[in-house]
Amino acid sequence: MSNFVDESNLCVRAGDGGAGCVSFRREAHVPRGGPDGGDGGDGGSVWLIADRNVASLLAFRDYPHRIARSGTHGQGAKRHGKKGDDLEVRVPEGTTVHDFETGEVLVDLVHHGDRWLAAIGGQGGRGNARFLSNRRRAPAFAEQGEISENIWYRLELRLMADVALVGFPSAGKSTLISVLSRAKPKIADYPFTTLVPNLGVVTVDGEFEFVVADLPGLIEGASEGRGLGLQFLRHIERARVLVYLIDLSSVDGPSPARQLEILRHELENYKPDLLARPSLVAGSKCDVLTPADWGEELEAAGGVDLAISSVTNTGIDTLKWRLAELVKKARDQEPEREGFVIHRPEPVGFQVGRDDDGTWRVSGRAAERAVALSDLTDVGALHYAQKRLEKLGVNRALKRAGVRQGDEVRIGSFAFEYEEDR
Repeated sequence: MSNFVDESNLCVRAGDGGAGCVSFRREAHVPRGGPDGGDGGDGGSVWLIADRNVASLLAFRDYPHRIARSGTHGQGAKRHGKKGDDLEVRVPEGTTVHDFETGEVLVDLVHHGDRWLAAIGGQGGRGNARFLSNRRRAPAFAEQGEISENIWYRLELRLMADVALVGFPSAGKSTLISVLSRAKPKIADYPFTTLVPNLGVVTVDGEFEFVVADLPGLIEGASEGRGLGLQFLRHIERARVLVYLIDLSSVDGPSPARQLEILRHELENYKPDLLARPSLVAGSKCDVLTPADWGEELEAAGGVDLAISSVTNTGIDTLKWRLAELVKKARDQEPEREGFVIHRPEPVGFQVGRDDDGTWRVSGRAAERAVALSDLTDVGALHYAQKRLEKLGVNRALKRAGVRQGDEVRIGSFAFEYEEDR
């Protein structure tokens, strides 16, 4: 089983809010006590953070669930509950987060330290001390904490590499990356030996370093899903420099010129601007045939910039220097950018709609919070909830939507029959 995973589902759940407390002071020699219930603590939120030390999405393959801590309940003597700790979930640089249902891209965590708020912690409920007023001298109700829900996302990783090796199966990409760096990919004498991307760090002159990605081989039709095409073409998107690795010794497969033509065509079909990326054409296995054997066809197609052999090390040092120059230039042209924090905007207001069974439903955090009281059989709690809904404009919205006397209305888990104001 591979240790590299570049696609995974993720289910996050923020912490629930703690419940507010119903409590009254009772002290000796104090004739009038009063409510002193404390508030519940807010639940912790879930953050996704790009981390250069995380290599793949392997951690989510077998256990995709991540749950933040809940807030604790309030207590008497106005003691508030403790806030739940936020949960930080580390993902690789280059992770794209998609809406699980629609596939919409929600955020692209490209650089180390980029943060995204994936789930907002539930609000803690207010204790009965918060409901004390001139008209309400002994409130016997408090708010429950807000209950969080599971949110599913689809994670997709696009490798952050400086150089991507692009070529047909058995073109020698794995052997080349093993010579350029200390990477130890699987190497064998049959096609599609490489089933997952391999990364290697190349050091030039003992100082300058860049990352090379060895990607599974592409074939004609890869941009349409043939072979391993679509699954790994996306990893090329992030690379600053492309190396077209052409098998000069090809006998049974496409000719060197045809290989180059197909590779460029597949990249153009997948994402046209990839052809404008800085690139270098390297002919591999030059120890097998001589330049005269490559034919004029390859020269007509643009030729090779460099002929190499990973077995005899021919041209390897020159390739390192050429790639280092291209990477330096590409990095210099990129604007400097610091890590950023993305907050998911909290939905504002509420919405009125109808369920399949004809029941009216009011959805929205503010409206649902208005009825999140411990016991709506308490007259004071019910009156308070009605006032909050009226202030939010829920009654007006229901009338505009066409609600009638006796219709069932649901707000969160609370259901009631609608009655006209008298």
